[in-house]
Amino acid sequence: MFRRFLSDKRGNFMLLTAAAIVPIMGGLAVAIDYAEMSRQRQLTLNALDAAGVATARRLIEGGSTDEQLVDYAQQFFAANLGAVDPRNATLHVTLPTSSAGGGKIKLSADLTYKPYFLPTFSALMGKDTSSATKVDFAAHTEVQLKNTLEIALVLDNSGSMDYTGSGSGKKRMTLLKDAAKQLVDSMATQATQMKQVDKPVQFAVVPFAASVNVGPQYSTAAWMDTDGRSPIHHENFDWTTMSQSLSSSNGNRYVQASSGVYYKKGSGWGSAENQKVTRFTLFDDVKRQTGTQSVKTGTNYECIAWKSNGKCKTYGYVDVYEDQPVYAPYASWQGCVETRPYPYNTTDAAPTTATPATLFVPMFAPDEAGNIWTDQGDSKKTIKTFGTSANWWDDLTTSTSTKASDQLARQTSMVKYFTPAPQGKVSAASAGDGPNSSCTTTAITPLTDVTDAAGKTKIKDAIDAMSPNGGTNVPEGIAWGWRTVSGGAPFSEGRGDAENGNDKVVIVLTDGENTYYTANSLGYNDYAGNKSIYSAFGYTGITQSGGSYTRLFMGTGTGVSKSDYSNDNYSAALNDQMAATCTNAKTAGMIVMTVALDLSTSDTQQKKQIAGLKSCSSDSRFRKDADDPTKPAKLFWNTTGGNLSQTFKEIADELSNLRITS
Repeated sequence: MFRRFLSDKRGNFMLLTAAAIVPIMGGLAVAIDYAEMSRQRQLTLNALDAAGVATARRLIEGGSTDEQLVDYAQQFFAANLGAVDPRNATLHVTLPTSSAGGGKIKLSADLTYKPYFLPTFSALMGKDTSSATKVDFAAHTEVQLKNTLEIALVLDNSGSMDYTGSGSGKKRMTLLKDAAKQLVDSMATQATQMKQVDKPVQFAVVPFAASVNVGPQYSTAAWMDTDGRSPIHHENFDWTTMSQSLSSSNGNRYVQASSGVYYKKGSGWGSAENQKVTRFTLFDDVKRQTGTQSVKTGTNYECIAWKSNGKCKTYGYVDVYEDQPVYAPYASWQGCVETRPYPYNTTDAAPTTATPATLFVPMFAPDEAGNIWTDQGDSKKTIKTFGTSANWWDDLTTSTSTKASDQLARQTSMVKYFTPAPQGKVSAASAGDGPNSSCTTTAITPLTDVTDAAGKTKIKDAIDAMSPNGGTNVPEGIAWGWRTVSGGAPFSEGRGDAENGNDKVVIVLTDGENTYYTANSLGYNDYAGNKSIYSAFGYTGITQSGGSYTRLFMGTGTGVSKSDYSNDNYSAALNDQMAATCTNAKTAGMIVMTVALDLSTSDTQQKKQIAGLKSCSSDSRFRKDADDPTKPAKLFWNTTGGNLSQTFKEIADELSNLRITS
């Protein structure tokens, strides 16, 4: 057919070709121009993205004015345009100015593309060529600055932190303090360069051991159980020992419940009648005599002047005084709280009086049987019996019996708490003793802006104030770390949980497995059937209302026996509580970083703790797993005392990467 076309002398094909050449060439011109226009548009978009990320990093590094940042963006954009003529591309830059987190750098570009063939084609078609000489289009990109961080340092303050760190020659607590302050300094240096937002980096410090100390200043906070309505508030108290039927033997004093709240009743209370009775008020009611004072009790009408013969000359009124005891509280609440009943112990559920179990209950370690104070003439004698773990008050008010079978009755009796200790019998309770038993840590330091010199000093002072003492309750530490960075009560210093551009981070470090102890394992007797020493979960011998087992076992899996009251099973229960808390925190958007310090895989319980901490941690957004590059690295560090400083530097690097995402 092609040969026929070449040899054909007629003009049909030529005419057809001539007629078709204009649209054919026009289509070819449009295709070429469209392809080139698409290429230049993509080059512009690439340059736009590159300029956005580069400018964001320059902004985070700090030290540049807004004018310098815009100029930098212009230069970076032009340098990456490639085949696009910079004269045809105009860049617009909008820098973040909001004081809130979630600022964005917004870049847009206007590109003018000048077609090669389209104007000629338009002319051949007899159309106006003015609109065909250029094609305008726009593109934009945004870089979300992760310009605010809220970090909770959840740090182990248990007794083992006083051991020497492996490979260091220094105690673990000393190493931890140095590394933690190094982290604060590093992040504060970056944060002070951020001028576009307020409080770009905040830290909270959450020391934990067997319990967590929220701070005694919160005794009247709305999130505390100030009315005693929580189902765990009175679980260690037997108020029938102060019932109305026994009021005559208790000085016309009794305690009566009304709508879930206990009140003082009877004239024997004096001005305190009808006041509430809670753990908070018990701290005030447990008193010791510190001395006496002369108090006017009335007047006598008697002779005030005498005649020489010994007879009364003048009668008058004379004030009468008598020595009365002066009392002072034995202890004040140090700030530690018990663990909320499941599931609230594993969540950040808002505390509300509508659901009393969500409220936080102050720790009050019951006086266990063991002390009986008796008077023998002018001397006072203390009979110590039973060898219980927390015998800090007089049991004589309940019974003089020394039978082991009477221990529970003597422990739960409430009469003794309203009977003051005689002068010279006891001194004020020391920290972590008496009703504050198992409360051994310093208080939480809420989120504080470390770009402020005073704020940074406050956080570093809180780190320095830590002291090793007590057991290890990691899940409670994690729960309170989460609560310090969340946006709601009990600590509301954090930004809103849904706020863009803000990351909430919980960094957890521990040097041991989770622990809860039986009394016998610590060398104490347990005739009262407590099944454990008193700590944040209360006594494990207490069965929860509406349940069939202790609070520590609530919500645990099949790996935890509900009838095994041993240290190892308690550790297994705490491991389950930790896993649930970690899962809930991560689901709520928390970034969890975990550090195992000097834990050994050759120890069964420590090996479980290592696995639990690794599982608890979040995935890195920036690093891949060294063993499996298809997976993200876990934000978990298994480190030694000698490497702790380097570990915290790596944590600082990870936190720095969180500052920007495109």
